[in-house]
Amino acid sequence: MMKKTLMGLLAAALCGGVAQAEPLKIGYSDWPGWVAWEVAIQKGWFKEAGVDVQFEWFEYVPSMEAFAAGKLDAVCMTNGDALVTGATGAPSKTILINDFSNGNDMIVGQPGIEKLQDLKGKKVGVEVGFVDHLLLLKGLQAVGMKESDVELVNVPTGETPKALASGDVAAIGAWQPNSGQALKAVPGSKPIYTSKDVPGLIYDVLAVSPASLSAHPEEWKKIAQVWYKVVDYFYDPATHDDAVKIMASRVNLSPEEYAKFVSGTKILKLDEAKKVFKKGEGLDSVYGSNVVVDEFNVSNKVYDKPQPTADYIAPAITDSL
Repeated sequence: MMKKTLMGLLAAALCGGVAQAEPLKIGYSDWPGWVAWEVAIQKGWFKEAGVDVQFEWFEYVPSMEAFAAGKLDAVCMTNGDALVTGATGAPSKTILINDFSNGNDMIVGQPGIEKLQDLKGKKVGVEVGFVDHLLLLKGLQAVGMKESDVELVNVPTGETPKALASGDVAAIGAWQPNSGQALKAVPGSKPIYTSKDVPGLIYDVLAVSPASLSAHPEEWKKIAQVWYKVVDYFYDPATHDDAVKIMASRVNLSPEEYAKFVSGTKILKLDEAKKVFKKGEGLDSVYGSNVVVDEFNVSNKVYDKPQPTADYIAPAITDSL
């Protein structure tokens, strides 16, 4: 199963050390909330802030493998995957919450599938143990159904558009750009449940190795300050289009194409992020979200034992801004 493959890759990547390179190295990938870092990179804002940092572009899973191998000081990943990576022996501290998924993760149904209830007894393709499996479960729960009411088919997220197009499954679960590709591949298909229906289930964060955070607290604070300069630039009506243009260029899409991905990602302003960093049991707190994801990971044997979820969260830098 893919979840075991991921665990194996991460475990194999561990080399027992943490890179202490100069500049600080951050791995990022094509999720819009992380692509936004590109604004600061292209504007030269890290140099202006006096912090030496190098962003390295990856596919998502390889970025976590590189972090686990000690080749990066930090990586952009979901709060749930921070737990997975930590369970393999590469713990991290979330110092910054970029965004939460606000529709970009979705369950896409074949033509004629209008709602989750229509999936009863049918096959659904998801990458078992990953966030959109969790999204599907939350959706089924919301309409009074159980996981056993559908037949799960384990499909790597990158192959979900092909799976939907094949007609072998009644629906797929995927995040952008795969979910959008599935919608294009099957005319008449539609989202029947998305992360917008359950905000806070999937947070996207900057996770830093504890050793690097301890050794370079002032540098990480400067990096966080630059991030909120990016956020301000993104939300300023006078510069928003330029921000989207820069983000689109990073993933080789037109600004018009990329704008719809951006709307499915709720990039958090500083005051909003501070609220998410407050302890709470609900999904409006990253503490509560971590507990939900941890229970999902254990129940699906992504890892065996519950993680100390609060230990992964370090709000001090954000709170100090």
